[in-house]
Amino acid sequence: MSEKKNGLTYADAGVDIDAGNALVERIKPAAKRTKRSGVMSGLGGFGALFDLKDAGYSDPILVGATDGVGTKLRIAIDTGNVDTIGIDLVAMCVNDLVCQGAEPLFFLDYFATGKLDVDQATRIINGIAEGCAQSGCALIGGETAEMPGMYHKGDFDLAGFAVGAMERGTDLPAGVVEGDVLLGLASNGVHSNGYSFVRKVVELSGLGWDADCPFAEGSLGAALLAPTRLYVTQCLAAVRAGGVHALAHITGGGLTENLPRVLPEGLGATIDLASWQLPPVFRWLAETADMAEGELLKTFNSGIGMIVVVAADRADEIAALLAAEGETVTRIGTVTAGAGVAYTGKLL
Repeated sequence: MSEKKNGLTYADAGVDIDAGNALVERIKPAAKRTKRSGVMSGLGGFGALFDLKDAGYSDPILVGATDGVGTKLRIAIDTGNVDTIGIDLVAMCVNDLVCQGAEPLFFLDYFATGKLDVDQATRIINGIAEGCAQSGCALIGGETAEMPGMYHKGDFDLAGFAVGAMERGTDLPAGVVEGDVLLGLASNGVHSNGYSFVRKVVELSGLGWDADCPFAEGSLGAALLAPTRLYVTQCLAAVRAGGVHALAHITGGGLTENLPRVLPEGLGATIDLASWQLPPVFRWLAETADMAEGELLKTFNSGIGMIVVVAADRADEIAALLAAEGETVTRIGTVTAGAGVAYTGKLL
């Protein structure tokens, strides 16, 4: 094939195929670290294969979940601290999967940027691999898109999806009744919701990302980038022990909006806000923004990242199991007749 000496190339248009290939090679060790039973192929193919039978399922139901990180990315980009943002991406997907009673099996990511920085992208995808490893989920593929003109210099976006499985007939929620106990699992901070509001509050405060954090050690930016907690292995252990009727991942909409999603018609919940301490990050956000308690409860997780709905006669046993798995567990309320979430006590 003849070549023109001065012809326009794809690289001249801003897309570096060689950089993309280099990234694939750089991240192969990270992906290999997440390999689990069922994985049939490595990175680089046009698709990724997974064998459900090899993963131990006889009559499986598949469950899918997809999400992004949201505007928390803005803080990661502005501070250059991108090492844990991939954990957030995985957590937002797999924490949803486990609420259906499913075991996360594999994950695929989508990373888009205007100009590919291989070192930066490697750090991000290493974070994704870490999230997968912590949740027993294989990183089996993904897509890197270099799109000049679509993103400002240094900007990028992340999205992903996870696929999980359960044996037929084991899906959640199931069997929720009046009197069931609500066990709250502590969050790791703001997680990955409400960051448009968080950024507005930080702007109102006049502080920069590199300022000393007013509610924790280190910089404000680093504190607000604390990664979303992964609840997968702990919650699966509780589900397999028996007595768990539902799981509610507390994301956008807070306690007020997320808990009712797992309660059957005719049932609501009462939550005692005095049963746990509001983490300092939420107190600072609320005080800086002069935020009403009700607004806080339907915006943020307020310190409870996952609610486990359990049979009353199994509550102590399940709480002890979750604590042994490393969770900070609090009995925060009960399932009641009626609808919606009612609160007693105060957080603020």
